This record gives sequence, C-alpha cells and structure tokens, in this order.
Amino acid sequence: MKHETIMQVENLKVHFDVSSEGDMPWTKRKKLQAVNGVSFELKSGETLGIVGESGCGKSTLARAIISMVPVETGRVLWFGKDLLELQKVEMRKHRREIQMIFQDPLASLNPRMTIGEIIAEPLKTHYPKTSKADIKARVEDVMNKVGLLENLINRYPHEFSGGQCQRIGIARALILKPKLIICDEPVSALDVSIQAQVINLLMELQNEMGLTLIFIAHDLSIVKHISNKIMVLYLGNMVEMANSVDIYIEPLHPYTQALISAVPIPDPKIEKNKELILIEGDLPSPINPPSGCVFRTRCQKAQDICAKEKPSMNALKDDHMVACHFSG
Repeated sequence: MKHETIMQVENLKVHFDVSSEGDMPWTKRKKLQAVNGVSFELKSGETLGIVGESGCGKSTLARAIISMVPVETGRVLWFGKDLLELQKVEMRKHRREIQMIFQDPLASLNPRMTIGEIIAEPLKTHYPKTSKADIKARVEDVMNKVGLLENLINRYPHEFSGGQCQRIGIARALILKPKLIICDEPVSALDVSIQAQVINLLMELQNEMGLTLIFIAHDLSIVKHISNKIMVLYLGNMVEMANSVDIYIEPLHPYTQALISAVPIPDPKIEKNKELILIEGDLPSPINPPSGCVFRTRCQKAQDICAKEKPSMNALKDDHMVACHFSG
C-alpha cells in the first residue's frame, strides 16, 4: 500500500508578545519563541511522536498546525493546500478532516451535556442537516468502537472515570471520520494501566479506520510503542527526528540521549547497570534563549562553536536527522 504525504510543515514559527510586571505602556514587548522553525512531513497511516520536557513547545506546535494560535511564519500544507492562508469559512471545512484529543479528559467535556450530546456536537456543527436518527446511529456506532456501552448515552461526564472520559473524547474526535487526529498528551492524566488501554485502543482504531496520528507525550517508552517516527523538541527547536527504532537504539543528540537514559528498563540487572545521563541546570527562558545551540547551556559536549553557530538539521544516515555540531 502506497502512503502519500498528506501534511508538510515548513519552518513553522510561533512567537508571542509578552510584557513583564512593571513595564510601561510604551515599553517594547519581548518575543517568547514558543516554536522556532519546525519542519516535518507526515504520510497517511503513520504516527509521528513528539517528545520533550514541559515548556518545549509541543502543545503550541499542535495548536499552530490547526490555526488555534497565530503563526509568525511558515506553512502548513494539507494535501498541498496551505491551511494558514485560508479564511475561517474555508478552514472550517478542513477541521472536519483534522481533529484533536486533549490532555485532561474531564476538563475537555462540557459537564452540562450528556455524552451522547458531546459526541454528536461536531456532527451537528459541521453537518446540521443530518437527521436525529442518523446522528443517534452514528453516536452509538462510534461509542461501540471506543468500548463504551450504548446504554450510557444519556449520562454526564462526572459519572465516568478518567479513562472512560478519554474514550468519550476519542469518540468525539472520530465522529466526523477525520484523516488526522492530533493527540495532545492524551494519557498523561491517567493511571499506568489505563494508559496502556487507551494507547492500544488508538492503535486498533488507526488500523481499522486508516487514521494518521500526531502523538504528543513526555514518556518516550509510550511514544516508541505507538509511533513510526519520533521528533524531539527542546525550547521550541527540533533537535532530532528519526524512526522510533533508530532513535531509541542510537540517539545522536545529547538531549535525546539523556531522555532515553531516563526510560526504565524491565530487566532489573540491566536497569541497575545502565548509564544515567543527567541534564544539569534549569531550562532557559524562551524569551531570552541562548545564542547558537539552544541546548548548549546544559550540554556536556558544548564548545565555543555551539555559542556562535546554531546547528542545522542534517541527515546523518537514512532519515535520521539531528541538529548538533558534535553528533557524529
């Protein structure tokens, strides 16, 4: 089966104007560089995992892709059409094809609506002429797909567990039969055992419905399990990208190496003897990022060139790309 490229993100930058306490009205506002020049391609049926510590721009990147936050520069090509140039009416048509699952399952659901109404809401919004019978049939069908019983259709979100609420969120995303689902840390608020159930459900739905996923998380072991390729972000910059096997076995960027070393290994002997790479120092401010390589202030390999020149993303082998002066 041939996998076509459905999305191309080119040099995407998201900067926010921020002011400090005590600033005067005429004081020039500073730029917070939330996302700084991210580029990637996404093929149909694959999963792109995005990892990095809190504040690295993962969620901002996801929201920028679907125009939920303003973009400084760059392009988001969806089947060759730049989404960032579309008017609201045109963009609304493409929102049917790109849906999102949010981090906090309960907070993303309207407590005053039944789950039947919550799941049906996108269908009523985008296809207002759909009959009540068709809506009910579609809602019951998608509830079955995510493992929710049909007799729960008139209950409210507070009556469900966190895992069940996330299934409701997944059902709401699926009701429009999208091509791409962006999962913004969908399991970080769930227990470990429930995390596995939700991850396996997403993989089953992907195989069944031919979905393409962007999966955002902190946990590299979870991302490796579900992703075809992985992107590592640091302070809004892409520092490494490769397929999930290569990046796990042979990480090339010092930041990725530290993240991989923190992933627990099931074998207690190997876990005891493995080398743990610690990242020292605090995360720099995205308002005033370091010159050159953004990771240099916490990197053990940093040298003079790292402060002078920002490393570009280079393909060292196959599709394994890394931005580091000393990755070789």
